[in-house]
Parts: sequence; structure tokens; C-alpha cells
Amino acid sequence: MKYLFIVWLAFFIPHTSGAQTLLELNQKFIDLFRQGKYEEAIPFAERAVGTAKKELSEDQPDYSTHLENLGLVYEKTGQYAKAEPVYIKLVEIKARLVGKEHPDYITSLNNLADLYREIGQYAKAESLYVEAKEIRKKVSGENHPDYAVILNNLALLYSAMGQYTRAEPLYIQAKEIWKKTLGETHPDYATCLNNLAVLYQDMGQYEKAEPLLLEAKEIRKKSLGETHLDYAASLNNLGELYRYMGQYEKAEPYYIEAKDIWKKALGENHPNYAVAVNNLALLYSDMGQNEKAESLFIQAKEIRRRTLGENHPLYAQSLNNLAGLYDAIGQYEKARPLYVQTIEILKKVLGENNQYYALSLHNLAVLYVKMGQYEKAESLLVQSKDIRKKVLGEMHPDYAASLNIQAMLYIKTGQYEKAEPFILQ
Repeated sequence: MKYLFIVWLAFFIPHTSGAQTLLELNQKFIDLFRQGKYEEAIPFAERAVGTAKKELSEDQPDYSTHLENLGLVYEKTGQYAKAEPVYIKLVEIKARLVGKEHPDYITSLNNLADLYREIGQYAKAESLYVEAKEIRKKVSGENHPDYAVILNNLALLYSAMGQYTRAEPLYIQAKEIWKKTLGETHPDYATCLNNLAVLYQDMGQYEKAEPLLLEAKEIRKKSLGETHLDYAASLNNLGELYRYMGQYEKAEPYYIEAKDIWKKALGENHPNYAVAVNNLALLYSDMGQNEKAESLFIQAKEIRRRTLGENHPLYAQSLNNLAGLYDAIGQYEKARPLYVQTIEILKKVLGENNQYYALSLHNLAVLYVKMGQYEKAESLLVQSKDIRKKVLGEMHPDYAASLNIQAMLYIKTGQYEKAEPFILQ
């Protein structure tokens, strides 16, 4: 899990007279949301918005708060098509009520941008982040912590797009602002160190990533304590780094400690706990401890199925990871239907012009290459490559991976002239 710093929407309990029904609905929503029972929380959020619409006008702040909660829980459950119009409406309401230079309007832009980043609609996300950045710069100046938030979030976008050289200076600028304004012991400063470290990890610059992650961990330990979820996130990220580096013995205790903290704080039926279980499974898979990995992948999958539903990208991720394990140990017939199901979910939820959908196509294509089903593989590879070219560009590592596997396919089928240009590119 990459720990992300985003503007979090506070829950608000209205105290207006005659709003007892709203109060009860909102409190029930908060209780369920904090337990990670997002699906169960949805009807309470929907009813709260419906009640608020009758009792309040759209121009009252309380109405916007209920709408924010509804958008957030839709996003959490992967119902992006429902979340988008809610966030768009919030942008319109904030622009009308408080104006386009108010922090609430900037927050609404940021949250809509976060949604677009999450579902891979990067062009939409970028325009919103840039607009938010320019407004924040005008209103607060370039040395304000809130300006650093926008820089950080724009850097997260560029990281997701594989545009690492654009992300790095933004992270560094945000880090310097937080260092100057908040100090080197503040949790937000630790978050920026963490995000910069993850960028260096993605770039393969592990020697730069490690000291930043260790520093972030120590800051969180001192400022938040060893039972805090953010401290667990630091442990998890160190585990991820050492797994990437192949230092499995160093990675394992970090993963286990993070999992234990999340288990104690959230319980075993929370989506965030599933993240810890999933990541430990990835480690055991890399170590060749396949029985341990399989058990944990299945556990993570079931938690996500119960809490997020079967149409959520994270449930699809669990299917993909379990398929990847079966693929790696040669159990192709067990892997194939899981890859197919992953593709179907991502197509339905995210659409076809998305890097995660492209990855799922790529994985199934590689499986077909191994199974000798070259015609099936080729059509999937072409489709995946074209999506990656469109969404990520021709300089992204994933696009290079597509070129490489397509060249491999042509070599296996003796089509050497077809393979050469792909290898060269």
C-alpha cells in the first residue's frame, strides 16, 4: 500500500433544530464507516442526503456535508459512477456559495481530482489539481502548508502516470514547505518523506528511498505512537521496499508488525486490514512459500468481497494476485478464470481506457503465451499495448513491458521480422 496524503473530509453532525432524524442517520453512518462497513453505511448516507434535501436548502453548509459523506462512501466502495456526479455537484455548490478562492472550493476540486486519479482518468485529474494549485498559490502564497498539500497530490498523479521527473521536484518542494512551516517532527512532513521514498522505489533508486522511509517511521513513532495506523503504514512501506530489494528476511517482520497493528486497531473484517494481509501474501509468494501465500491471498479476497463487494477494484486486485500465484506455479487452469473475472470487473467499474484494465489484459495474455495459445495472446497484447500507449505514453515502463512481451510472442512463433522493431523500440 502506498500511503497517500489527501485532503480528508470531516464528518459533521448537524445541530439544527428539528434535525433529530438527520442526527441519527449521520451518527449511524459515521459508526459504520469507521468500522470499515462501507456497504452497510451507504443507505444511511443516501437517506441523510434525501432528508437533508427536504429539510435544508442546497445553500446550507449542512447539506454539503451530507453530500460529501455520500460521495466519500461511494468512492470507498468503488461506485465511481455514482461518486463522480456527487463530487461535481459539490464543486458547483461551493463555487456558488463561497466563491472560487475559498478553501472549501479548493477542497472540492481536490477531492474530485483524487477520484479521477484513482480511476485512471489522469487528464481530468491533472486539470483540477493544477486549478487548485493556482488558486491556493494566489490565496495563500507558495510557503503555506495547504499549498504543499496540492503540490503533493499533483506529484502523486504524476507518479501514477510514470512521469517521475515531473513528480520529484513537486515532492521536494512540498517537503521543504512542510519542513519550514510545520517542522521536521510533524506527521505531514513524515508523509511527504514517505511519498518521495515511494517515488524513488518506483524509480529503482532504493538507496534514496530507504533513509526517507526510516526517517518517516521514526517521526510517526515519536509523534503518533506505535499503535497508530500511520506508523503501521510506515512499517508496511519498509516491508514493501525490502521486498522489492529481495531482502525478504528484513521485509517479513515489518509486514507482520504492520498487520498486527491494523488487526488490533481495525479488526479482521476491515478493508485496510486486507491490505496488510495481501502484502504479506505477496512477500510469501516472492519467497516461494506458496501455501502461506495462497491462504493469505484468499483471506484478503474474502475480506474485500464482504466489505467492498465483488465490483470493487481491490476485490479485482485480490483475484489478480491469486491468479498470479497460480500462474507462477504452473496451475494455469486455476489462474485463467481468475484473470478473466478480473478483466470483467475492471472493465465494468473503470472502463477500458485505464492502466489497471490494460494490466489485467496483459496478465491474461502472458498466461496464454505460456499455454501456447498464441492467437488469443496476441489480440490481448495488442489491446493492452494500445491502451498503455494512450493512457501512459510511449516512455512508460509498462508500455515497454507490452512491447517486450509482444516481441517474445513473435520470437516463439518464428516471426522474427515482426519481433525486431518491438525489441528495438
